[in-house]
Amino acid sequence: MEWLKKQRKRVKKGLVWSGEKAQTRLGFYFWMVFLLWAKTILAYGVDFHWMHASNPYQFFLVLINPLGFTFFVMALPLFFKKRPLVYGGMIVLDALLTTFLYLNVVYYREFTDFMSVNTILTYSSVNQGGKAAGAVSFSYGDVFFWLDLVVLLYLLFRKRIRMDQSWIKKSRVALFMMSAFTLMMANLVLADIDRPQLLTRQFDRVYLVKYLGIGPFMGLDAYNTFNTSQVRKAAKPEELKTVQKYVQQHYAGMNTTYAGKAKGKNVIVIHLESFQQFSIDQKVNGQEVTPFLNSLYHSKDSLSFDNFFHEVGQGKTSDAENMLETSTFGLPQGSLFAKLGNDQTFQAMPAILNQRAGYSSAVFHGNNGSFWNRTNVYKNMGYQNWVSGEYFDTSGKRSTAWGLKDKLLFKDSIPYLEQLQQPFYAKYLTVTNHTPFELDKEDQDPNFQTSNSGSKYIDNYFVTNHYLDQSIQEFFNYLKKSGLYDNTMVVLYGDHYGINNSEDKQLAPLLGKDPNQWTDLDTENLQRTPLIIHIPGLNNGGVQHTYGGEIDVAPTIEHLLGLSSKRYIQLGQDLLSKNRTQLVVMRNKDWITPDYASISGTIWDCKTNTVVEKPTAAQQKLFKKLQDEANEKLSVSDSVNQKNLLRFYHPEDFKAINAASYDYSKKDTLARLKKASANTNSTSVFSKNGDQTTTGLYQTNAAEDNQTTGTQTIQHTK
Repeated sequence: MEWLKKQRKRVKKGLVWSGEKAQTRLGFYFWMVFLLWAKTILAYGVDFHWMHASNPYQFFLVLINPLGFTFFVMALPLFFKKRPLVYGGMIVLDALLTTFLYLNVVYYREFTDFMSVNTILTYSSVNQGGKAAGAVSFSYGDVFFWLDLVVLLYLLFRKRIRMDQSWIKKSRVALFMMSAFTLMMANLVLADIDRPQLLTRQFDRVYLVKYLGIGPFMGLDAYNTFNTSQVRKAAKPEELKTVQKYVQQHYAGMNTTYAGKAKGKNVIVIHLESFQQFSIDQKVNGQEVTPFLNSLYHSKDSLSFDNFFHEVGQGKTSDAENMLETSTFGLPQGSLFAKLGNDQTFQAMPAILNQRAGYSSAVFHGNNGSFWNRTNVYKNMGYQNWVSGEYFDTSGKRSTAWGLKDKLLFKDSIPYLEQLQQPFYAKYLTVTNHTPFELDKEDQDPNFQTSNSGSKYIDNYFVTNHYLDQSIQEFFNYLKKSGLYDNTMVVLYGDHYGINNSEDKQLAPLLGKDPNQWTDLDTENLQRTPLIIHIPGLNNGGVQHTYGGEIDVAPTIEHLLGLSSKRYIQLGQDLLSKNRTQLVVMRNKDWITPDYASISGTIWDCKTNTVVEKPTAAQQKLFKKLQDEANEKLSVSDSVNQKNLLRFYHPEDFKAINAASYDYSKKDTLARLKKASANTNSTSVFSKNGDQTTTGLYQTNAAEDNQTTGTQTIQHTK
């Protein structure tokens, strides 16, 4: 007790500012704030790459933005009088904030983005469990995020840090918190000087974290999420009129040269996971990375697009699926599938094709049915069959962290594909070309030597690209042998980027570019993904140079099938239409055209790859017009999806989907497919082949191939 009295006197006299100061509650508080700030700066620099701060002012904001929030939150335990609650409370807050920071670090390494409230709330829909954890990128340096907690607990346990009995007046604690809040507001003012209208325009999450910090960003995101839920509840049918007017004004029509060219054909959509346009025609060590895809890309029976961009947001793959199926964007934050998919009203491709032209439908994916909430979403979209991971043998090395390997997915899907009634609409979701792009040695082509770029992700990327290419070639060989090829339109598209921004400079030399002259526009141009629409017998195809994106795929497919998209709420335009605009809108409000691009508010000249420093009055007018159009398009989409406005819309010849009528259990699916093929009017490949399976026609060199897998569960005769 005498020692404590002496310490208090020394503290009051201001004699202790070194290690002894930490023996006070206030000293411990400042140490905790410093340690959290240091860990945040570590993450900013090492993992977040300083959020691309480009000048000393932005670096200054990056350095100070964690302070206000940390000072504010860590002051909360100071309201307590009891020592264990004060010290224990700060330790717990340190652990919670560190966990939140570290989760963002891991998430950023995977997605080059920050976690949102929706990401956290819908974790169960995207969690892949222990196996996917092996695909998460960890670093030895990660120990520094947790080291302070271990040391502090040790020092407290050993009483090297003594818990101060004196308490701080609540008025003083309140003053600390008011000062911290003032610091956050000052931070916001300083940020607004460098980036005006930061909160209202919200260019992207990286900018928000760079200027405000992770804590304030999460608070802002929580506020926006709450507002979204309230908007959905308050939606009125009258709001649909504005949407319909927009759709009518922006309908581009069909191209008469190509309209109906695939009428009556089956449609197979192949989702090329993380596949970017630069891999097409790419050579490494004199070898083509994707020789088969290259042949499809340049075929006269293909309509290929070299200025096709992904437009996904945080929903990534699920956003791409949503655009492909509905021609509406994903959400500003989170995944539409995971957040709204349970009760969302869709007017999607499987239902449209079924109701307009009698198509059956199925999705094939060697992953869990609950991933991205697909089981619920697909029912609401009208998919009749959802053949997920439970239908396949995914044991051992047959799967990656993300599902069944592609060669096995295509081969093992045949017992189900051959039972679908023709015409059918089938979608394949591949996974092997997913980060971290790792492939077992026995699955790699021994004759293909990848790059030596200095980045394992880039080098591995070309390996998995090559594997995906071989998978698709094997599938096409089966289509030809089974007789499906001539009567099938195959649509292949890349869902989003695979190589994130941090690898751009290692990638640059492989693309013939100087890494020291790499620009933000170069990064934007890497957001091109392939779109290849292969129609056997087309003969007048070729590479199309029009600018477009994933939002445009649905009306393009519909028109090729001879079905007008005019009656539906679709925001895209037929990529082949001569009346279409060439403004590609990104989910974060960026945009690009053949001439100009807006990237985080900066205008670029696409012809010269330079920033438009001093735009003319005419250019300023044009840029404002393009930005307004981009904002309006996203606003209309958000209105449709967030308010679920399609529940109020009943177009001609379209019946609302009753999700309860779909059963995706394996037992029910097998019985349903068997019953359809047993019908005397069956049009399935199985029936056309004399009630004999075509699985024997499929040949693969997959190292893990099991010739009996998946073939005995559905074989039957009439």
